[in-house]
Amino acid sequence: MSFKEHDKKTFIIDTARDFAARRISKRDFLRKTGMAGIGFSAFASGLLGSTRPFRGNLGGNAAMAQTPEETTKWLKDDAPKFKGPKEHYTSEATPPTVVLNQIKGEFTDATGIDVEIEIVPLEQVLAKATQDVQGQLGTYDVYYLDQSWVATFAQDTIDPVQYYKDKPDLAMPGFDFDDFSKPLVEGLALYNGKWAGIPFDIPIFITMYRKDILEKHKIAPPTNFDEFTAAVKAITEAEKANGIFGTGLQAKSGHYSLECDWTAAVWGHGGSIFGKDKKFTGNDEQGVKGLQWYQEMLKNAPPQSTASTWDGQFQMMHAGQVALVNSWDEFFPGLDADDSKVKGLWEPLHPISSMSGVRAVADAGFGEIPNVGHQGGSILGLSKYSKNLDAAWVFMQWACSKEIMTRCTLLGGFAPMRLSSFDDPRVKAKAVVGPGTTRHLETVKWTIDNVMASEPDMPLWAGFSNNEIPVELGKLLTNQDYGGDAKKCMDNVASLIDKAVADAGL
Repeated sequence: MSFKEHDKKTFIIDTARDFAARRISKRDFLRKTGMAGIGFSAFASGLLGSTRPFRGNLGGNAAMAQTPEETTKWLKDDAPKFKGPKEHYTSEATPPTVVLNQIKGEFTDATGIDVEIEIVPLEQVLAKATQDVQGQLGTYDVYYLDQSWVATFAQDTIDPVQYYKDKPDLAMPGFDFDDFSKPLVEGLALYNGKWAGIPFDIPIFITMYRKDILEKHKIAPPTNFDEFTAAVKAITEAEKANGIFGTGLQAKSGHYSLECDWTAAVWGHGGSIFGKDKKFTGNDEQGVKGLQWYQEMLKNAPPQSTASTWDGQFQMMHAGQVALVNSWDEFFPGLDADDSKVKGLWEPLHPISSMSGVRAVADAGFGEIPNVGHQGGSILGLSKYSKNLDAAWVFMQWACSKEIMTRCTLLGGFAPMRLSSFDDPRVKAKAVVGPGTTRHLETVKWTIDNVMASEPDMPLWAGFSNNEIPVELGKLLTNQDYGGDAKKCMDNVASLIDKAVADAGL
C-alpha cells in the first residue's frame, strides 16, 4: 500500500478511532498502523486499550517538596508574562505524567498558565497527535511520543536544545541538557542528529531475588544465566511443597509480555530477533537455546504463569510465591509497599549476564540492540504548531527540570531520566524499605549505562510482538502445538515473519 502523507495520517487517525471504539481488533489495529509506517515499542503495544500498571507510591505527599525558590522566582518574575493561555498535553498514564498532573498547580500558581493534561489510552494519544500534526492544528502543545513514533513525528517537533539557545529570554536557568542520561538521549530522543524531544520515561528489565530464601538454602545471588538456572531449580525442588517456586513468568499466549520474556531469553543466549540480512533469526542455534531455557524456567514457575501478563507476574512476587525474577524495574517499589507479604525481602541485581556474550549490533537487523536490559521508553516533544509556543516551552522546561523530575521519582520510586535525580540526597535517602522505595535505582542506572537493549525499530514490529511471536510461543508452551519442539515453533515463526517482511518491501 502506498500513502501520500495527508492520506496516511487520515488513515492512522481513522484506524485509531476504530480501535478505540472497538470496531476493529487489536491485531487489525497493529496491522493497519504498521502498513502506514507507525510502530509501537513492545512495551507500549501491550498497553493498547488499557492503562499502564504502576506499582509505586503515587499516594505519597505531593507537597513533600516544592518548586525551588529560584525556579519559582524565574517563573514569576523573569519569564515573559502570558495572559491566560491554557497548555494542552495528552499522554498515557505513565508514572511521571500522573505525578505532573498532581503537582501542575504549582506551575499555574507561579505563571498564571493553566495546564490541561489528558490521560487516555495509548491509541487515543496516537490519534490525537496524528490529527494535530496532519492539520497543523496546534490543539496540543506538548506531545507524548513512544520511542517507536519518534521518526514519524520528529519533523513536527522543535529541537529543545536548539530552542533553548535561540530563546535565551525563555531559557530556564540551570536546565542543563548534559544532565540527561546519555544512553537515554541516544536511545530515545535523538533522530538524525536532532533532539526530537526530552527523555521522559524508561521501564527496564533488572533481576530481582528473595534474599531470605536464597540465604536459607545458602545460594549466592546469581550473576549469569547458568547460576540463575541452578538457583531456580534448587529452590523449586526445596520449596515447591511450601507453595514457592524458583521463578515466575509473564507468559500469557498472544500478549506482548510473553514476547518480552522471550526476547530477553534469546538475547541472553547470544541470539537476536533479526540478522543483518533482515531475516528472522529466532530459529538459529542461539535463539532456540534461549527458548529451550525459557521452557525449562516454565517448569519451575507457578502454573498460572501461562495465563499471566506483568500483572500476574508482579502478584506472584508480591504474594511470596516466587524467589527469582527477570522483569520490569517498576515492580520493585510495590514489593516494599505496606500491603506486600514480602516487604523488605526482595533485592535488586544487575540483569543476569549471558554465558556466551551478546550478539553485536552489526549482526542484528532493523536497529535492534541485543543485550540483557530489555527497555521501553518515551519522550516529551514540543509541538511546532503550538499556538502558545513560548508558554508551552516554559511548561516543558519546568516539567523536565531537575527538581520536578526528581520529585516524580520521590513520589513513585520509578527510574529518573536525569543523572542528578539518581544522585539527589533525597532519592538516596529513600533507598530503604518502604512504599516508593528507591533501593533499586542504583541497579537501574547501571543497567541503563551498561546493558540497555532495544527491540527492532520497524513498523511491523508491534504486530509481530503481539501476534505471530507470542501466539505461536503460547501454543508451544501450553502444548497446543509443536509437541514441545522449540526449533519447530521458531521455524514456523520465521516463515510467517519473513514472508510479512518481504511482502512489506522491507
